[in-house]
Amino acid sequence: MLVNNKLHRPLEVVLEIPVKTYDIDFMGIVSNIVYIRWLEDLRLKFLDEHWQLNQQIEQGYAPVLAGTEIEYKRPIKIIDQVIGRLWVSNLGRLKWTVQAEILSNDELAAVATQKGTFVSLQNNRPIAIPEELQKKYLEHQKDNFKDY
Repeated sequence: MLVNNKLHRPLEVVLEIPVKTYDIDFMGIVSNIVYIRWLEDLRLKFLDEHWQLNQQIEQGYAPVLAGTEIEYKRPIKIIDQVIGRLWVSNLGRLKWTVQAEILSNDELAAVATQKGTFVSLQNNRPIAIPEELQKKYLEHQKDNFKDY
């Protein structure tokens, strides 16, 4: 699993993540299930900053997660300083993909890819990626390529 070039991370969000005592396992390292919760925290931050969930629900749709892939690079311990980063790596007609990285003491500890779609709350069927989100993503893409 490759992580995007640091210069091109559309709609990136960054989150400081405290390691809690209940996050660690009997070996003293963060349990793998905790990474799933951290990814959820990152996606919620993304929604807060870029595409508010309450507005989606008011408009009759919501995001649905279809899959998660995580590659662990190094263990995280309770005393480590953890930062998560998440960005949109692909926005298709019906599907979205986000990538994330978890850093521990400024070293890469894990990378993840998550895929999903938006569904209608009336019939639970996939809908096209909302036009406003597509536009925001494409504007970021265009602005980023001006620098090259």
